[in-house]
Amino acid sequence: MQSSDTSTLFVNWIPEWAVRVILFVLLMPSIVLFFLPAANATAAAGYFGCDPRDIQFSVSLLYAGFVSFYSLERRFFTYLATKEYFIIFNVLQLLGCVVLYNVQALCIVFPIRFLQGMLFASTVNLCISTMYMRLESSKAREISFSCFYGILICATPFNQLITSDIIDQYDYSFLYKVAAFSFVPGLIMIMLTMRHVRLSRKLPLYNLDWESFVLYAVAVVLFGYMTIYGQQYYWFEDETIRWVGLGILLSMIVFIARQKRLKRPYINWDVWNYRNFKIGLFLLFILYICRFASGITNTHFITALHLDPRHLSYLNVFNLIGLVAGVVVACIWLLRRYQMRFIWSLGFVFLFLYHLGMYLLFAPTANNDSYYILLFCQGFGVGLLMVPTIIYCVASVPVELGPSAAAVCLAIRYLGYTTSTAVMNYYNLYSSSLHQSRFADYLNYANPFLQRKLNQGMSKLEGRGLLHTPAQEASEKLLLTDLSKQIELRYAMDYYELMCWMLLVIVILVIFTPYLSKTWVYLKSKTLSPF
Repeated sequence: MQSSDTSTLFVNWIPEWAVRVILFVLLMPSIVLFFLPAANATAAAGYFGCDPRDIQFSVSLLYAGFVSFYSLERRFFTYLATKEYFIIFNVLQLLGCVVLYNVQALCIVFPIRFLQGMLFASTVNLCISTMYMRLESSKAREISFSCFYGILICATPFNQLITSDIIDQYDYSFLYKVAAFSFVPGLIMIMLTMRHVRLSRKLPLYNLDWESFVLYAVAVVLFGYMTIYGQQYYWFEDETIRWVGLGILLSMIVFIARQKRLKRPYINWDVWNYRNFKIGLFLLFILYICRFASGITNTHFITALHLDPRHLSYLNVFNLIGLVAGVVVACIWLLRRYQMRFIWSLGFVFLFLYHLGMYLLFAPTANNDSYYILLFCQGFGVGLLMVPTIIYCVASVPVELGPSAAAVCLAIRYLGYTTSTAVMNYYNLYSSSLHQSRFADYLNYANPFLQRKLNQGMSKLEGRGLLHTPAQEASEKLLLTDLSKQIELRYAMDYYELMCWMLLVIVILVIFTPYLSKTWVYLKSKTLSPF
């Protein structure tokens, strides 16, 4: 049975609002699964018995599967019936969660995470395409973009909020058990409400460009590996990183050469011929660099302010509120055709205020309420920029290049995420070493300030009943602990100062770029997935 009208996809007694609820129930578990290991990286590393970088790499692997499989997934989308496709990838996601619940070996965990990224691409493409085809106006499509990205960018603080209590009471593996069961309601809804119809004509899977997929996946995975582990191995001083870099270079050269030769390329390279598309990609890359700098703030809350995961998640609720508010406001402004220059400049100003405020508030002690407004500003800035920037990129190219433009946007977002991780790892080592050497100049017993600090520590410890000799040793240890905390704070301040200067330059460029003054965009395609 074949139909291009999605109104026949669900049984007649299902109202339109219920269809959207069903699609949301199908989409939400996969989005939660995306950043699930990063919800509590310490607990995840303890459970799997690995380094925290391995947890970062597991997130990167799911992202890599998402990026590399997007273009190939569209062939499976046209080959399989919608109901059949929904059932297949939901069952596979459920089985993947069951495997992660029972297995701790990274040699199995990593491939499963990559497979989950491929399935995530299928989930999003099918859910969003099904929703778009039911919509008539371009306004509704902008609203759907906003809904999808609103859910996606809220995944990290939302995961922290819902998992903090679970991790406190259960083993970390229990999260994957809950994740597995979360796919069951969607499967039941599919079987009860969906008909066995097709949204488009069935196209057989001949000439499947799996070679391009393999080349692209290899390059993407290796780039994630290099950015996450590169600092640990001192970059290209290590033979492994040199081989990884060579692998990225060769696979990308062969991939690009192949795309220019193919009649139906995996990613059409003509998208790079459009100036506005490249401008949008640049701003999207900067946005992702700034977005993930918030990880430094969370580290500060844990190490300096000694917040546990539960109270950290409560604090990040203000960031979550800001994200939702930013997406809603951006959607309204897009529908009213506000100038992109105004939206971009305001969004980057909010990010600038957040980084500047955090720079001024980094301190060993502080009250939680000092950060409420700043966390809201960070969320509001990201929410305000995300949807307009991606819509701007996709709308800057002809409709037939829309899927390739969406694939490149997805790759740039992955590039921004991994590059942000690499820059923070490098800057952490560089800045920490610099400040450690500066503080070391004052760590000599001839320094009266050092003696005064040690004597104060000894007096405090002796006043609590500790003997003189142990008190002296403990005072020195306390001093070293305070020194480590100060070095960490100085690194955070240096990095946020760098972000402030970069954002200030971006705001000036956006305001004074002439051809952005009257630019507004709208979606031209009804079937494009919002990647």
